Amino acid sequence: MRLNDRVTDIPRRAVTRTARLASLPLGFAGRAALGLGKKVTGMASEVISAEVQQRTAEHMFSVLGQLKGGAMKFGQALSIFEAALPEELAGPYRQALTKLQEAAPPLPTATVHRVLAEQLGPEWRSKFKEFDDSPAAAASIGQVHRAVWKKGRGGVPVAVKVQYPGAGDALLADLTQLSRLAGLFRAIQPGLDVKPLVTELRARISEELDYELEAASQRAFAAAYAGDPDILVPPVLASSPRVLVTRWVEGTPLSKIISEGTTAERDRAGLLMATFHFSAPARVRLLHADPHPGNFRLLADGRLGVIDFGAVNRLPDGLPEPIGRLTKLALAGEAQAVLDGLRAEGFVKPGIEVDAVELLGYVRPMLEPMAVPEFQFTRAWLRSEASRVANPKSPAFQLGKYLNLPPSYLLIHRVTLGSIGVLCQLEARAPYRSVVERWVPGFGPEVIEASAA
Repeated sequence: MRLNDRVTDIPRRAVTRTARLASLPLGFAGRAALGLGKKVTGMASEVISAEVQQRTAEHMFSVLGQLKGGAMKFGQALSIFEAALPEELAGPYRQALTKLQEAAPPLPTATVHRVLAEQLGPEWRSKFKEFDDSPAAAASIGQVHRAVWKKGRGGVPVAVKVQYPGAGDALLADLTQLSRLAGLFRAIQPGLDVKPLVTELRARISEELDYELEAASQRAFAAAYAGDPDILVPPVLASSPRVLVTRWVEGTPLSKIISEGTTAERDRAGLLMATFHFSAPARVRLLHADPHPGNFRLLADGRLGVIDFGAVNRLPDGLPEPIGRLTKLALAGEAQAVLDGLRAEGFVKPGIEVDAVELLGYVRPMLEPMAVPEFQFTRAWLRSEASRVANPKSPAFQLGKYLNLPPSYLLIHRVTLGSIGVLCQLEARAPYRSVVERWVPGFGPEVIEASAA
């Protein structure tokens, strides 16, 4: 029996999905990610065999992949943040979690055909010269098929994204259940209030259900980056609420660059990913909000291909100016000005007294990539930062509990952390400061002299 024949529509009943999610060892993974106990860490490395951990990872991939929806989205987030985990914990999980960035158990062919008929009409096959029934990739709410669009003399290679039946119900059910596990993200930000994060996640992921909205976002990105020497966004050829047809992007997925790429490929991919991350709010007034490696391709001509625009953050005024200005002040050592600025933006809660010098000491190490002309992101650097802010005994952890993340910054913060996770997986070295100088309002070249002083 083929895998295609074994998998049916997404399980929709909340009780069914809850039971499957409960079978995952996420409680253990969460404690390990948070670094809340040497006892747990010791047990993982000394008692639980590598074979058991590998089976656990495979089980995680199977359950999250088959549930899809918000469960798989959560798994993809975990696969990004594995770079922050200690190596002895991350190792057994890395391969299985990274698979979620590129693939998941596919839907039956008959189900795919049914959705295509509903969305493109009963004669949907007449729109294609070729259509591959085996999915080329699978994501949290849809899977992608390779096809040839019947247009032009030779046809156009296209990617056809088909939404899973029941994806909407799955998202709502999963986000409710996974809200209790969102504390995993405190490995990076211990003071983060997870409730508004889940609310924001629910709003943004729900938008992903509308492929026509995604098509509009992708068209905006494609227009802004048309002819760009570094970034390629494929054009949209057709769309409906649950089917999206775009030009196929031929290239090497970042997940493969991470595992097999050369140093030059890793550095190139990291630089282009950072360039795209910071330039899009200025050029499109949108932020690509799903920065996992499966959404990026390194093309043969050296460009970065970007796909999947279901999750975006709308920034009509671009990135907030205080981001660049406060970064510059922190690098210049202006502790009181940093505190005043963070308080004005709502990062320091009203009525909370914070020592300005201690706050600068909390923030400054995170800004090292912008403090030097060239920086290499590494897993070791990210683990060090995660440990610094997540260790309950550290001053940084205690101070972090008094800090807040304003709702307007939630998605920017999450996307930035996700992008940093990918850069650390790539171990990419590049002149990131020059990228920030060019694209981030409030951050200028004079920061070089200020930080040196």
